[in-house]
Amino acid sequence: PTGIAHTYMAAEALEQAGQAEGVEIVVEPQGSAGFTRLDPAVIAAADGVIFAHDVPVREKERFAGKPTVDVGVKAGINRPAELLAEVRDKAARGETTAPAGTGSPVEEAGGPGEGYGTKLRKWLMSGVSYMVPFVAAGGLLIALGFAIGGYTIDKAPSVAEHFVWTDSTSWAALLFQVGGLAFSFLVPVLAGYIAYGMADRPGLVPGFVGGSIALTINAGFLGGLAAGLIAGGTVMAIQRVRVPAALRGIMPVVVIPLISSAIVGFLMFLVVGKPIAELQKALTDWLSGLSGANAVILGVVLGLMMCFDLGGPLNKVAYAFAVGGLANPNDGSLKVMAAVMAAGMVPPLAMALATVVRGGLFNRTERENGKAAWVLGSSFITEGAIPFAAADPLRVIPSAMAGGAVTGALSMLFECTLRAPHGGIFVLPLIGNPVLYLIAILAGTAVSAALVILLKGMGGRGDGKAVEGTPATESGTAPKVPATV
Repeated sequence: PTGIAHTYMAAEALEQAGQAEGVEIVVEPQGSAGFTRLDPAVIAAADGVIFAHDVPVREKERFAGKPTVDVGVKAGINRPAELLAEVRDKAARGETTAPAGTGSPVEEAGGPGEGYGTKLRKWLMSGVSYMVPFVAAGGLLIALGFAIGGYTIDKAPSVAEHFVWTDSTSWAALLFQVGGLAFSFLVPVLAGYIAYGMADRPGLVPGFVGGSIALTINAGFLGGLAAGLIAGGTVMAIQRVRVPAALRGIMPVVVIPLISSAIVGFLMFLVVGKPIAELQKALTDWLSGLSGANAVILGVVLGLMMCFDLGGPLNKVAYAFAVGGLANPNDGSLKVMAAVMAAGMVPPLAMALATVVRGGLFNRTERENGKAAWVLGSSFITEGAIPFAAADPLRVIPSAMAGGAVTGALSMLFECTLRAPHGGIFVLPLIGNPVLYLIAILAGTAVSAALVILLKGMGGRGDGKAVEGTPATESGTAPKVPATV
């Protein structure tokens, strides 16, 4: 959900495919951890470029004029050899891309036939990927504050006015108040970077303004989503207006921020803000009242979503729903966050367990991936199960979903809570009812592992054509040329 694991899994798969074909590949990963730019000399010498991404490629114009293949990040994981063959064919034909245009990062991303549904998902994921570090830092600090100072720490006076160096309560208050400030950026950052994904840097000002208004009118997470989309759309509309050459220099600095902020402010304060605030209140009240069968059913649904595509769109929707609840935390939203993280840990843990219990059902590469899956699953990196799902989706994915549903349901039934949006077992001290939480995870892991062993045992070995880290197909007869990824 944080956009880290997919990035490096795609990079590794492409590098291994290049090694198998004798092709030199240089990778520039652009994940949530940031990126280090490739040497311009490397780009200049490259014969082709592969973009594998679900959020906008940063500084894409550097690669203009090269033969290019542009796909989603999962394609880089599942079929790296095909992508390599495709870019080599384009290089052999001398097919190049036009110089980068002036559109937004998302408008310039993806294939020419990309629909607005896909673009909308990328816009939203752009905002979520920038928001998650604020949620992680703020949530963990708040949780640590509660863990050290108890649940009355939110009533402590400001540490700027009262702080005792030798008092643990003062330190707890410091952690809580710093975390609260980090959390206060959640909605503005979400809105600002959704607008950035749509309209590049001119979208940041109206996006942040709209997100701050969403906080002011209590429109919360949903208000931030709306504000970002409104801000981005407004800037894109202004950018299409033809202006005299003399005014173009001040457009991005003065005119666009001024007009777009005024429009976004008007719409958020007087038109769409109040209905969204009512909807946000209804959602918050519903989460607050979650109990019994309704809570268990929601846990099942969230568990299924987290395990269906293992870091894909449904997984991210479930995660974004849980993180959005942390913006206005209550007992129900904290249960949802706990259920989502627990269910997301199940698929890699289950695959790791299955490779230990019945190693003969898995090939050598899968058994090696199983060792890494223990760590990935424990850290709440659901993508650790992708190598297994890519090799045998019809057995692995249903098994993972069954275990995720069991874990989600049990977590809600046990009323486990979580204030941190990430961390896996490493934030166990910050989880409400931690022993029962572990039982829920173990139960789902056991169910998934048992099912995948049963299904593979019934059908023989489930080795597929796209085992992680191995080329899915041979690359044909295209000439061997260096490629830059």
